[in-house]
Amino acid sequence: MSAPRPTRVGDIMDVQFPSIDGLATVAEALSLMRRHGVDALVVNRRDETDEAGLALLSDIAREVIGPNRSPERVNVYEIMNKPALTLPADMLARYAVRLLTRFQLSHAVVVDPDRNPVGLVTVRNLVLGPEPAA
Repeated sequence: MSAPRPTRVGDIMDVQFPSIDGLATVAEALSLMRRHGVDALVVNRRDETDEAGLALLSDIAREVIGPNRSPERVNVYEIMNKPALTLPADMLARYAVRLLTRFQLSHAVVVDPDRNPVGLVTVRNLVLGPEPAA
């Protein structure tokens, strides 16, 4: 009998994740979040030397809604987290949990060897593990 295969970030990540350009408005980001039922958007890299960013609903609440700024007049790049924490898909889930909790983060972008985003993972995904097969 073989030991169970350890869970890796790639086993748990959301492979369908919405992304947005940093020049988009927060109003556009909120619309995209509503449409996809998510609380985070990956902010696209401008080029291969750039890093991915993350726009979180909590950032929008703290930086735009709370201070009563207009979502139509604030760009995503003004409130996003950049560089976002990135993880390789083959990292063990237990190490990813340690890393996110150490830095008090809720989300990380999963990247391929060329640093292109291939998924999004949350502490929730990592702790609860993969969805059981139906």
